[in-house]
Amino acid sequence: MLNIEQLRALLEPSVESLGYELLHIEFAGPGGGILRLYIDAPGGIEVDDCETVSRQVSLILDVEDPLKNAYTLEVSSPGLDRPLVKPEHFQKFAGELAKIVMHTHILGRRRFTGKLIQADDTQVVLETDGESYELPYELMESARLEPVFEARR
Repeated sequence: MLNIEQLRALLEPSVESLGYELLHIEFAGPGGGILRLYIDAPGGIEVDDCETVSRQVSLILDVEDPLKNAYTLEVSSPGLDRPLVKPEHFQKFAGELAKIVMHTHILGRRRFTGKLIQADDTQVVLETDGESYELPYELMESARLEPVFEARR
């Protein structure tokens, strides 16, 4: 079975040729039975966009047959808690609140929620609990924006 990066290499050119960015790929559900793709575009994503990408990706997966187990394909917009995968994503959302989970402990912790201060090609600086942490992309398990909801009056 392909890993996520190999799957990205297979699908990303086709998704981009349709005018979308392939933000993130994940396996979810019991036993990883759901293949979920998150897509984005400058004007946002509508249901029709998800259907277009789903049809194209389904054709590729049917021909290439890279996944040996049964799966359900889901194509989705990134939502409010959008995944952050590439350095450009972190740079675009500097100043926003994010939740990052690391593969290994950094200074005694794996989970960080705080403000994205800056990002370069190798790491992000996140401020949480009054301290700044340098978190390398290569050690990240997952990263998402953390939605902030304002209280109604």
